[in-house]
Amino acid sequence: MAGKYIVIVGSINLDLVASTPRIPAPGETLSGTDFQTFFGGKGANQAVAAGRLGSEVHMLGKVGTDSFGPQLRTGLESAGVKTAAVGKADGPSGVALIATDAEGQNSIIVVPGANGQVLSADLDAHLDLIRNAAIVLTQLEIPLATVELLASITKRESVPLMLDPAPARALPDSLLKQVEWITPNESETCTLLGTGAVKWNDSTMRDAASKLLQRGVRNVILKLGDRGSYLALADGTREFVSAYKVRAVDTTAAGDAFNGAFATALVRGKDPVSAAKWASAVAAISVTRAGAQPSMPSEPEVEEFLKKI
Repeated sequence: MAGKYIVIVGSINLDLVASTPRIPAPGETLSGTDFQTFFGGKGANQAVAAGRLGSEVHMLGKVGTDSFGPQLRTGLESAGVKTAAVGKADGPSGVALIATDAEGQNSIIVVPGANGQVLSADLDAHLDLIRNAAIVLTQLEIPLATVELLASITKRESVPLMLDPAPARALPDSLLKQVEWITPNESETCTLLGTGAVKWNDSTMRDAASKLLQRGVRNVILKLGDRGSYLALADGTREFVSAYKVRAVDTTAAGDAFNGAFATALVRGKDPVSAAKWASAVAAISVTRAGAQPSMPSEPEVEEFLKKI
């Protein structure tokens, strides 16, 4: 790997979180039990996850010219994330409207705001940062054209790219063939493969991962929520990694915690299976706490958790 640092190219949001006994049905109004604001966005969440674990992390994205912008930048910096590549776009910052129920499940509406202005010129302006990274992480809360250009840059510069394909959408094979790691959850996997909902078991897990590999991705990690994750790697490794059993309070950023931790572990030289096991512990801790970025644990907290387990 070229460098020892991680670059995250992605979204930076303010999360507006309402707690309710259950997620409302369409057209239904419910009384909430609590309301809080948290720093969020899948890109920023993954950056904070890695930063809290002690990685050198650079965030490449944009905030708006509203009052949220400076707060979001400060939130990143407080977790040790470097923000020199975070630009400013006229208009609002990205926001996410989140409803969480008593079981810790959530429903989310994301409004891109400044994240929709992360464009090719921003990648060009920070090309040296990208080409010297150990690994680059991205998601789909910024324009797809930007993600596609990023993939071509990382492929050309031999920098591993980890794609979290969320929010779910169909993706061209031309993009997938340039991705080193793809980390979809169950619904995102179905969207990528163009299938309806499936009952996830050993057989469907293996089949879905194989189909993604056939489309050109080098390594697949299927994130299966509280069951764990399934790894299908270019070297032939096929392994299921069980999740740690904890009482979930808020699952909002569990996948982001996993990705940031997995990237951190890879950069530190762990093999992928060991990295996934460690990332599972980070994700498990994150769901026991409210909020996206505030839920991300430090490395000492992870080591203490693993000792108790």
